[in-house]
Amino acid sequence: METLREAFGIDRALDITADRIAAYTTRRLEAGLKPASVNRELAALRRMFTLAIRAGKIATRPHIALLAEDNAREGFLEPADFASLGAHLAAWLADVATFAYLTGWRKGEVATLTWADVDLRSGVIRLRAAHSKNKRPRVVILRGELRALLERRAAARRLDCPLVFHHDGQPVRDFRTAWRTACQAAGLTGQLFHDMRRSAIRNMVRAGVPERVAMAVSGHRTRSVFDRYNIVSEADLAAAAEQTLAYVEAKREVPATVTCLESAREARTSDERGQNTDTGKPRRVAGVASGGVRS
Repeated sequence: METLREAFGIDRALDITADRIAAYTTRRLEAGLKPASVNRELAALRRMFTLAIRAGKIATRPHIALLAEDNAREGFLEPADFASLGAHLAAWLADVATFAYLTGWRKGEVATLTWADVDLRSGVIRLRAAHSKNKRPRVVILRGELRALLERRAAARRLDCPLVFHHDGQPVRDFRTAWRTACQAAGLTGQLFHDMRRSAIRNMVRAGVPERVAMAVSGHRTRSVFDRYNIVSEADLAAAAEQTLAYVEAKREVPATVTCLESAREARTSDERGQNTDTGKPRRVAGVASGGVRS
């Protein structure tokens, strides 16, 4: 917001033209910002104009062109790699990571989960809309490892802290140093905590969970954002190729359901010849009588 204020803060809305906005975009890119970061600024500017039009302050807004973003997510952790990472994390952080890996929840959603949202007796977590990034409530059913995790957290529950995940009674905040150290110890340098969310989604899809259900668990509102996680790996593509080849090979053994045109024509001609020889009589030709030719 500060950069927008410096560029346009003292100008009238009518003086902020499409050309000036395009020049601002170029300057921000030259300053080293990524297209996604510039787009966030342009989106804020676009929102300002929208609110001004809604309030009747202006009639139109200039064209604000957003930049193309190459933001497909690529960081994933296979279950075995995650187990290796978990072995190098402190117990409280391992619980945070495991919950994110199994549910696909965002870091902020995990960190703000309170016991008021958890019903261990019924085995259900109900994330309130106020704590959800997309402002929609969410339900997670507790089974297996996930239920065991919540029971472990219940055993570590503190009366002076309403949070499910905490560090000695303090909220979970910045743990980048501890995370980076554990990743290096596990030989997984470069992994982000957000990779837990990406991995959870891919695991659900691989397990056969319908995509709409996976989106409900992870909290994705739109399919476009869900697809940005690029959940297809090279192993998935290899498996798809093998399955396709196996299907084609198996179907080659099944008799054909159609006959080529030339084969059908030859079969029909053969049948007609057979019918002529079976009668033992010559076929009568139109216009020719048995006694001769008509005059």
